[in-house]
Amino acid sequence: MDAMTDSAQNESAVTKFRPLDQTSDAIDRNACTPPEAPLAMPPQSLNRCSPAERRQGTARRREIGAWVARLFVFGGAFALTAYGAHEMYEVVAVGGVTPLEWALVFLFVANFSWIALAFTSAIAGFVWSLFFAPKPPALPSALRERTAIVMPIYNEAPARVFAALQAMIEEVQATGLGAAFEWFFLSDSTDPEIFIAEERAYLAMRERLGQDCRLYYRHRPKNVGRKSGNIQDFITRWGGRYAHMVVLDADSTMTGHAIVTLAATMEADPDAGIIQTLPLIVNRNTLFARIQQFAARIYGPVIGAGVASWMGRAGNYWGHNAIIRTRAFAAHCGLPSLRGRPPFGGHILSHDFVEAAFMLRAGYDVYMLPALGGSFEESPPSLIDLSARDRRWCQGNLQHLRVLSAKGFHLASRQHFATGIMAYVASPLWMLQLFVGIALVLQASYIRPEYFTSEFTLFPTWPRFDAARSLSLFALTMTILLLPKIFGLALALIQTKTRRGGGGAFRLIVSTLFEIVMSALLAPIMMLIQSGHVMHFVFGFDTGWDPQRRDDGSIPFGAIVRRHRAHVALGFLSLIAGLSISPSLVAWMSPTILGLILAIFLSWATGLLAVGLAFRRLGLLMTPEERNEPPVVARANVLARELAETEALKSDEELYAIAADAQFWAAHVAWLPRNLRRRDGNISAEWALAEAKIAEAETLGEALSWLHPKERMAILLDRRLIERLSRLPRERPLAAVSLAGA
Repeated sequence: MDAMTDSAQNESAVTKFRPLDQTSDAIDRNACTPPEAPLAMPPQSLNRCSPAERRQGTARRREIGAWVARLFVFGGAFALTAYGAHEMYEVVAVGGVTPLEWALVFLFVANFSWIALAFTSAIAGFVWSLFFAPKPPALPSALRERTAIVMPIYNEAPARVFAALQAMIEEVQATGLGAAFEWFFLSDSTDPEIFIAEERAYLAMRERLGQDCRLYYRHRPKNVGRKSGNIQDFITRWGGRYAHMVVLDADSTMTGHAIVTLAATMEADPDAGIIQTLPLIVNRNTLFARIQQFAARIYGPVIGAGVASWMGRAGNYWGHNAIIRTRAFAAHCGLPSLRGRPPFGGHILSHDFVEAAFMLRAGYDVYMLPALGGSFEESPPSLIDLSARDRRWCQGNLQHLRVLSAKGFHLASRQHFATGIMAYVASPLWMLQLFVGIALVLQASYIRPEYFTSEFTLFPTWPRFDAARSLSLFALTMTILLLPKIFGLALALIQTKTRRGGGGAFRLIVSTLFEIVMSALLAPIMMLIQSGHVMHFVFGFDTGWDPQRRDDGSIPFGAIVRRHRAHVALGFLSLIAGLSISPSLVAWMSPTILGLILAIFLSWATGLLAVGLAFRRLGLLMTPEERNEPPVVARANVLARELAETEALKSDEELYAIAADAQFWAAHVAWLPRNLRRRDGNISAEWALAEAKIAEAETLGEALSWLHPKERMAILLDRRLIERLSRLPRERPLAAVSLAGA
């Protein structure tokens, strides 16, 4: 069946969906998943698109405001860039322009255009926040359709994710509209201990929430397609049950009001395909994470409002904390596999941007509700953790070079792709601009200039710069860089709740100044890190997809030294070279040089929990959500601590737990996929080794001492091996090797 037939079937399925009040599915307490209702999700083409097949909206919507914002944002950015380019040309044009100076002009314009667009977008966001932001809507009285809340998880701490989802379930139930929602843990975990801990936590959570809670758990044996593959597996098995789905991340938390409002908004807007919220960062305690948390809370609303104002209903999707029209997503957002090998070929990593582009191409709207509130996430606790996450994002965004010119994409979608690409390309461009500037100073200081070239000219070519104009241009650049943060601070000072939640006007101002200084010091480190990522992928190296470290805590100092020693060496080299060339060059590069020299210290100090908590005690880098913790976040944190203690008390080797607990053994076996057969000869090395070790072992403890993690996982996914293991004598040697030592 081709993609168009599948799409047509999915679209027609909308009329077959039963309203909520006509649905009375009985909850099978022995099953961990509901009855399947498959939807086809065919991969979409990047090279073919027929405008005639585009869905026509049910309502004509005027977007005058969005077009005015686009004209201001992009027109203003273009005007600023043109002015900056002219001024930069005048700086180097005194006495003629050399090829090296042309390179400097080009790099300056590329970087300046990037910050000019962010500046004009921030102005639009500031104006929108002051005069056009709507009040949060009231809760609806009823919901007609059913929504799935899905949380994809991959080797996460079970206490954290199960606590967060339980807190959200309790909040939604408190609205009186809980019957409209069903909740899914979509596990792709490959760690055997985490896998079993998830099943234990799921069983305990069902008991805590009672018989009427529609809570489900699905474990996928292989992490095919990563997160997007996880969601696709859900849609192709159960998507037909749900009109909408809210997609979360493993660190997501949302209030009941936000979830219910998203569902009501989607029901009231048949043209909406994806509705995105603006998540705020919470629960962060290291200094590095607190800086991120503060910046996201104070500057984020202005930046988010600006992006939403010019995007209008042709917006973007950030992969989580958003509601999606399920059948439209299934019919039109199946990801193709890119030709070639990774890093630029294969599976699309940053799937969310592409899914939003497909949704817009199909005729559905994608937009953001920046003023909704009640949407939260977490951030990496240290610079090294951010670098690890950034590496994946870098590859995903650079991969968008392959989809930028796809047929039928909305111009706004292409702008989103270009923005994501530029977010990482800007770092090597900035680095090249610094190198060209140094080369020009070096040329002026040590290389004898050729005033009269071989070409006939009436006047010599003097290698000079307009110092006064250069200083003015530098001041303009710094102003454009800093004003978006000033807009965010001004809005926070105007809003009483934000001002008080941030510790008052004085602490807000001091915190903002500190954040600006720290950002300036950390920026050159991130420049080198991101430049390294870009070059890594340009030369054809792929990246992995390890689970993100979310807990606060310090990274070993030795690892920090190894990660940043090259940055420190480059900082000292730049200092020595600058002093040998010109003291003015050192002054010009002082923020960059200082940040690199202090790279090890900054990465170590900002990653310490004690330093971050000290700032909290001083009332600095505070956010309203930290001073007055949202109930759903507070409840999730309490549950996480309780569940973590319970996990510690029950900690045991996963296979011994199954063999020793008949009830848990029965549940685990009942939940395993029934279609895993090995008669076709598809036998993994781990499975074969596990079978051989079980056959040789005399006791359960002996078998456990021999098994490695991948072999344990092979057993956990196979009914026959579990049963053979359970038949071994229960005596467990005291010296049995644990999983950590296996």
